[in-house]
Amino acid sequence: MIRLSIIVAATAKNGIGKGGTMPWHIHDDLRYFAHVTQNAPEGTQNAVIMGRKTWESIPAKNRPLSKRLNIVISNDDSYNLFVHLYTFIRPGTAVLVKSLEQALHVSSDVPINRGFIVGGASLYQKTLIPTPEAEVDRVLVTRITAPEFDCDTFMPDFTTYGKWVRASHQALVDWVGFPVAEGAQKQADGTEYEFQMWTRVEEQAK
Repeated sequence: MIRLSIIVAATAKNGIGKGGTMPWHIHDDLRYFAHVTQNAPEGTQNAVIMGRKTWESIPAKNRPLSKRLNIVISNDDSYNLFVHLYTFIRPGTAVLVKSLEQALHVSSDVPINRGFIVGGASLYQKTLIPTPEAEVDRVLVTRITAPEFDCDTFMPDFTTYGKWVRASHQALVDWVGFPVAEGAQKQADGTEYEFQMWTRVEEQAK
């Protein structure tokens, strides 16, 4: 079975966006996201799996996300990943597939270390339901506690999809492989947030 991780920034009410973008700008979270999803042993790389709308929400100058295999899911066979991009795209850095099942079997010249689900809401929901092929067993959530941002897009409450426990801060640090700010954080504009890691508890067969 393929183990996947969700990485997301979300409000206390699980809001993740408004109008196709994030209604907040947390500098440390952007750096954290990049570091977590890029950090892989030498000779390997991580994959970031996303829906078309999430791909389009990334500024064109930043697509594809560097040092990661970008796997974009779209039902539209004619969709062009590379329209409106300003830089030369190195072959093998972004791949278009039609389904999550195809995404799980994308071949790469560089071995894949970890797979991260990075959005959007429907993909989060789909991947939270385990299948014989794959299971999300970890959620890295930057929990935004203040202010109460107005959102029109929400991720599902992952704690309702099986049994989950919040890991210790040290477990988070050990898993990501670098120091992470502990406890509640507050940036200059008043936005408050916390880096958390949750892990799925395996159900015992009855």
